[in-house]
Amino acid sequence: MTDTAASLPAIVVNGVSGRMGRMLVQVLTASDKARLAGALERPGHPWIGKDLGLMLGGAPLGVTVSDDPAAALSGAEAVVDFTAPAATVALAPVAMAAGCAHVIGTTGLSKDDIAAIGAAATSGVIVRAGNMSLGVNLLVALTRKVAAALDADYDIEIVESHHRHKVDAPSGTALMLGQAAAEGRGVSLDEAAVRGRDGITGPRERGSIGFSAIRAGDYIGEHDVIFAADGERIILRHVASDRGVFARGAVKAALWAQGQPNGEYDMAAVLGL
Repeated sequence: MTDTAASLPAIVVNGVSGRMGRMLVQVLTASDKARLAGALERPGHPWIGKDLGLMLGGAPLGVTVSDDPAAALSGAEAVVDFTAPAATVALAPVAMAAGCAHVIGTTGLSKDDIAAIGAAATSGVIVRAGNMSLGVNLLVALTRKVAAALDADYDIEIVESHHRHKVDAPSGTALMLGQAAAEGRGVSLDEAAVRGRDGITGPRERGSIGFSAIRAGDYIGEHDVIFAADGERIILRHVASDRGVFARGAVKAALWAQGQPNGEYDMAAVLGL
């Protein structure tokens, strides 16, 4: 490693064998603003103790895959985490104890999970978002603004599409959009949300916010926010065609987190929206 590379902020990737983990490795190894300093996987994973580059089918990277978070985070500035709720919640206090910013793109978090992450953030910096792309976060801001401008004569539906392997629904991004719509309307999303329809459901309740989830093929991520009234529809849409947009946003968040006061932040803060 050159002296210049060694001086770059050190970032660890949690869940390095997953889709987002692999993409983060690509982004970090090509970056001139940060460096890949560690790789984490769950205990018992076949990559543990092996060179990450070789496990990815390429040249050695000099980074050994570890199942010891405390050791991997020692000396790192940030850890980026697109894994599973239990793993993310367990990692948060370890990252805070290490003085390491925790960038969380994990979705499917429960209210208890979110509360635990918030508690950890009192002793460090956490950036958590259901989606880390610039475009999606602009869509969230637009959704809030349009919802505030239109009354309940306009039904709100959020339709999202992801690959067949995604395990949670609605997506974290869909929930971000739903929350933005609810905030714009001045209502509680928990009370307004309709997450599934089947059978004789009766007519739509005025002011409700509907969610529909498609799981098929290799969709990376598509989200539509539909405002529909008699005679017209307004559709706000974001399509991700490259998983790299999420990885680049996460690295941006990891760099932004350096020097921030303790607390939990979202991508709107990172992007100044």
